[in-house]
Amino acid sequence: MRKVADCRDMPSESGCTLTIAGSEDEVVVAAAQHAQAVHGHTDTPEFREQLRTMLKDEEPANAH
Repeated sequence: MRKVADCRDMPSESGCTLTIAGSEDEVVVAAAQHAQAVHGHTDTPEFREQLRTMLKDEEPANAH
């Protein structure tokens, strides 16, 4: 099952609405890069583990 990171789940001054979906490892890497480039976070192993705990399973497109 694909994983999802959604910026709307995090407090943000910019009101970022980016959603990243893919394999767990792909999403963690992309979300860490986005968080660093756009939100000013420091990309550390601890930060990536925190991101990993916040991932959600992607809902199938026909679930609604």
